Amino acid sequence: MIHYHEPVLLNEVIEGLNIKHSGIYVDATFGGGGHARAILGKLKKGKLIAFDHDEDATANIPDDERLLFINQNFRFTKNFLQLHKLLPVDSLFADLGVSSHQIDSSQRGFSARFSGPLDMRMNRSAVKTAADIVNNYDEKKLFKILKLYGELKNAAIVSKAIVEERKSKKIENTRDLALILERFAPKRRRNQFLARVFQAFRIEVNDELNALKELLEQSVEVLKTRGRLAIISYHSLEDRLVKNFMKSGNFEGIIKKDFYGNKIVPFKVIKKLIVPSEDEIKRNKRARSAKLRIAEKK
Repeated sequence: MIHYHEPVLLNEVIEGLNIKHSGIYVDATFGGGGHARAILGKLKKGKLIAFDHDEDATANIPDDERLLFINQNFRFTKNFLQLHKLLPVDSLFADLGVSSHQIDSSQRGFSARFSGPLDMRMNRSAVKTAADIVNNYDEKKLFKILKLYGELKNAAIVSKAIVEERKSKKIENTRDLALILERFAPKRRRNQFLARVFQAFRIEVNDELNALKELLEQSVEVLKTRGRLAIISYHSLEDRLVKNFMKSGNFEGIIKKDFYGNKIVPFKVIKKLIVPSEDEIKRNKRARSAKLRIAEKK
């Protein structure tokens, strides 16, 4: 088994999923299997379908006939549930965070704290890496990524500096990129600044926001009536999509009405926002930015 971080908001997730002994459940982000094992612990004759497109996650699969593990991106959830004739399901859960194992592995290139290749692929069989983006995207595309996905105020000068630097030398590893970024980082917020830039490139490499949108849209189709949807997000871009979709059924958060003025919304929000306790953050620092939202299909 590969070491992953302690599962975030575990008790709150299990309570929110409203697990029945014989139900069918989806863990869209298996990772280290912490949440999955807790779900299995509540089942008797039920079924858990777990997704993860990182091949390292396969080392954590428990020997349990109630578990079906699918080594694929969760954007294909509906397809595989149809394939295995497991529709509809009782609840769907996703933890959108990058695992400790991924962050702490220098060869994965997810963090500026370690020297390693500019990779950032969740699925290492995918073609595009962060190095491809940093070295080949034009200045306009780099600006867009850093502004939208990294929410950088100085995205323009950072993207320009990257383009200028790569003219003389290819930017191949995390240290190369971090050295370029150093002069633009606020003195007291260096680590946060670097993390935002790496986040931006990671989101682009893995097409994370589009995959999340697809999962949310599919949740309406795959869940039973009164089925639960529980999502843990870690930055405002993800949380905004989750919040708006649970509230309105679309990503703009605009509630539509029928001819009679009745709201057309697929979900009822069960818990608007759940965050980790101070005790949990002390035990697990990676939990500090987690936000859990839970909704029930109407």
